[in-house]
Amino acid sequence: MMSEITSIDVGRAALRMAISETRQDEHDTRQLLAKRNLQTVAVDFGGEFIPSVKKIIERAVVAAQRQNLVPSNHVGEGAVAGAVHAALEQVSAKAVGLNVGGKIGIARHGEHLCVAVYFGVGVLNLNEVAVGLAHRSLSL
Repeated sequence: MMSEITSIDVGRAALRMAISETRQDEHDTRQLLAKRNLQTVAVDFGGEFIPSVKKIIERAVVAAQRQNLVPSNHVGEGAVAGAVHAALEQVSAKAVGLNVGGKIGIARHGEHLCVAVYFGVGVLNLNEVAVGLAHRSLSL
């Protein structure tokens, strides 16, 4: 018997998607999580942090809608956009003024929606790693 899936499990799934190394790894992880009734998607991003924030949010919203994690309305868009923004806020002190590159992982189960951002921050080959994670509740 499988135990109830909680927000912590959904957050873990989003992070697993964000840290997937290759497209094949991402695909395999997505299939594994789907067996547990977790809907997931991942999106790559990169560029200078501040100018990229809007594009990162937009790409996450579009990906979540395309994979039917959220409805294509202001409620679904707002939940994803808010969670991405909150996750980015957690790492913004490290990233402001620098280049970033990495992946966003989004996971949903029932009313739980989690977004994880995982990326490298730096200039040239002087890189730091940053991770942010946020949760939103979204009615079915």
